[in-house]
Amino acid sequence: MTRQIVLLLACMVAGFGAVPQGVAAEAAGSGSPAMDGLWGARVVKLRAENAERGQLFDQGNYAMFIHWGLYSQLGNLVDGKTYYGIGEWIMNRRMADIPIAEYKELAKTFNPTKFDAKAIAKLARDAGMKYIVITAKHHDGFAMYHSKACEFNIVDATPWKKDPMKDLAAACQAEGLGFGFYYSHNQDWTFPGGGNGPKVDEQGNPATFDDYFEKKCLPQVKEITTEYGPIEIVWFDTPGNMPKHYVEQLVEVVHKNQPRALVSGRAGHGLGDYQTLGDMEVPIVNVDGLWESVDTTNDSWAYAWYDENWKSPRQILERLVACVARGGTYMLNIGPQGDGSVSARCARALRGAGDWVARYPQVIYDVAGSPWGHAMPWGDVTRKGNTWFLTVFEWPASGELYLPNLSEEMQAAALLNGESRSAISWERRGKHVVLSLPARAPEALASVIELRFAGEPKVDTVLTIDPEAGTELPVEFATVEQMKLSEKRWMEKFGEWKRIVHAHAFEGDGAVSWEIDVLEPGEYQVSLNYAGEGRIVWGVEVEGGEKIQNQQNSSHNYQTFPVGWLHFPTAGRHRITVRCLEGDVAKASLHTLEIEPVQ
Repeated sequence: MTRQIVLLLACMVAGFGAVPQGVAAEAAGSGSPAMDGLWGARVVKLRAENAERGQLFDQGNYAMFIHWGLYSQLGNLVDGKTYYGIGEWIMNRRMADIPIAEYKELAKTFNPTKFDAKAIAKLARDAGMKYIVITAKHHDGFAMYHSKACEFNIVDATPWKKDPMKDLAAACQAEGLGFGFYYSHNQDWTFPGGGNGPKVDEQGNPATFDDYFEKKCLPQVKEITTEYGPIEIVWFDTPGNMPKHYVEQLVEVVHKNQPRALVSGRAGHGLGDYQTLGDMEVPIVNVDGLWESVDTTNDSWAYAWYDENWKSPRQILERLVACVARGGTYMLNIGPQGDGSVSARCARALRGAGDWVARYPQVIYDVAGSPWGHAMPWGDVTRKGNTWFLTVFEWPASGELYLPNLSEEMQAAALLNGESRSAISWERRGKHVVLSLPARAPEALASVIELRFAGEPKVDTVLTIDPEAGTELPVEFATVEQMKLSEKRWMEKFGEWKRIVHAHAFEGDGAVSWEIDVLEPGEYQVSLNYAGEGRIVWGVEVEGGEKIQNQQNSSHNYQTFPVGWLHFPTAGRHRITVRCLEGDVAKASLHTLEIEPVQ
């Protein structure tokens, strides 16, 4: 029998280059006023022109991504047919399969007269973001700036005849934001020799990747790193099988021309300055080093005419706080329309979350991840030295909020309401600290509690079952026996990636078990999130205690089904185990165990 204890960190973290740490500095004019903390802590204010190399990334923690190009004019509608999926891939054979010559014709009608660089930079600032990264060239090969290396660009090939990147670079500088470029260095679907592009030139001569690299890729990277002022990031993407020596040349050019700039983790061959997680991936355990999560405000990166599935201000905050609390940076994408305009709904959601960030900048900027290493049932935690910031999304109706397995005694606790604050009391119950809160949360989206400790607090990171909020136990934190634990990725629509870690391939007495702390004894509703085929019987048991089982249907997608009530007779440490007992066990796939107190 084999046993495997798995943490998500082991699945995620890959090697990447070290980055010199930014020096914390305070500079005027970054947006929200600097706030003196309850005990004199200062909030670091970051402005691009005063930042050291990597400082906006390392301390700013929040950025705007922009996917905008020739594909935006189509918006996923080609010859009257809608293609569902990410818009920037519309010409690809897996989407509309648009011939190169036909795609290039689109440039003759590309006239984005509603593009407003100042408005976009202001939107990013209002949202609380610290820099902008925009597509200079995506896989379609169309340059969104005036490139001398290739005429297939927004100045030479369109009636607009303007370079929007000049305006956006200047607008970012005026707003105190950093500026950077996305550049597809491997794939180029329209230039001879580019990755997944034509294999012959216009004269029918064979074209190699070296032709593409020397004639277009390398010259264009030199252009974007020399003609647009200070650059914070060059965001390379999809290296594929690109040989290492090409990537080394590009990284050398970036660092030579822009000594302050970082190179994204997707440059390839471990040559990036930081790690970029998978698209739309927000980790559930802390990740070491410099890293970012890239996400979208709706489902597509580039504009798709039908896509109105916007993230709400609360959803944006939940994902932003989760990334920062895991120790990383959150870069959230917008996809302007072909005319250059930004959806009013998208802007409203960003500003709604940004208003909260402006009220609580100390939660987001220049902070470290949660000491527990994972989210809490009620929210999440960021910290600055011995000061912690609790972001509470699920306000406890009882007025009691649990801080589990906390050894250090607190010096003070305060409930924040913008710049005002009120002291709150607490008490110790065994290994836990319980905060006494008012019946009503001061904030509609999320409330913030500030804690101060004399020394560096120590916590036990074991998962705890909250007596009021529902608790999810992902299989990443479990011990498995006679089964497999692995990552699973799939697309909902083309390019819309989903990712989980699942327990599967149950054999014999195969089991998934978690060590947990129950804060209060009592009755709890147990449910399972799983996928499979047909009716499946699941069993759940507490070691040395009650066993329950139930049959539920299943689906190819992951859904949550109840198993039943389970009694925990005592508070404290327990082991809870799940087994797949009957049905098509071989196709069963378990994602999480969910436990909620019976009220």
